[in-house]
Amino acid sequence: MLELSFMRHAFIASTFIAIVSGFVGVFVVARNLSFLTHTLSEIGFAGGAFAVFVGWPVLNGMILFTMLSSILVGQMSIKESRREAVTSAVSALFIGLGILFLSLSSKNASSATNILFGSVVGINLGEVLQLICLSIIVIMVILITYRQLKFTSFDAIGARVSGLNATFYSVIFLVILALSVSVAAQIVGSLLIFILLTLPAASAKYFTHGVGKMIGLAILFSLLGTWLGLFLGYLTNWPVSFFIAVIEVIIYCSALIEQRVSGVE
Repeated sequence: MLELSFMRHAFIASTFIAIVSGFVGVFVVARNLSFLTHTLSEIGFAGGAFAVFVGWPVLNGMILFTMLSSILVGQMSIKESRREAVTSAVSALFIGLGILFLSLSSKNASSATNILFGSVVGINLGEVLQLICLSIIVIMVILITYRQLKFTSFDAIGARVSGLNATFYSVIFLVILALSVSVAAQIVGSLLIFILLTLPAASAKYFTHGVGKMIGLAILFSLLGTWLGLFLGYLTNWPVSFFIAVIEVIIYCSALIEQRVSGVE
């Protein structure tokens, strides 16, 4: 299997995507931003479709759209009372834009399929290198701001009382999240991106305590899903994203069962 260059590229890309997803996902779950991850996936779809329309690499279009809109959408939906309305409105707008860009482009239907559901087995070396660079940037920013992000994510009230500029670190995290969505969409597609950015971290919190341990376990669950998904996709020729979704859901259900058996909330 690894004798094939595209499979080697896929495993390298999936490894970095899983690591990024594990790091970012823990903070996504702690901040209750799953809704924003879902919204950014639709924005990423529109950005990818725009890239196809103008002839750019899909990743560049996703980064452009998610980076420009992440802070705006995040600030618009700070109030929980209007979160649902903002999410629905923005999602509808960008899905419509994505469909428009694809209809105006001269590409065939496979372009839309790749954006929506991922095309990791078709990723080339240049895209792998770009993905690695972006992943390293995301991880480095998280490591540099780790203490502040942990404080504002897990003890928001304490962070405000201590005088920490929570808004500033929220903006940093929104930018990190936008980059992560664009990076991870390369393997699972824009519509399924919330799987890797939420389920592994949500599962990890039932098995361990402590932010560092949760991140480590979330990365492990992400790696298990992506590696096993690639292997099963290679054997069956079924979509890799399907297997990743099933594996991560199984892990999450196992976590819920373990939590119920142990009686720990």
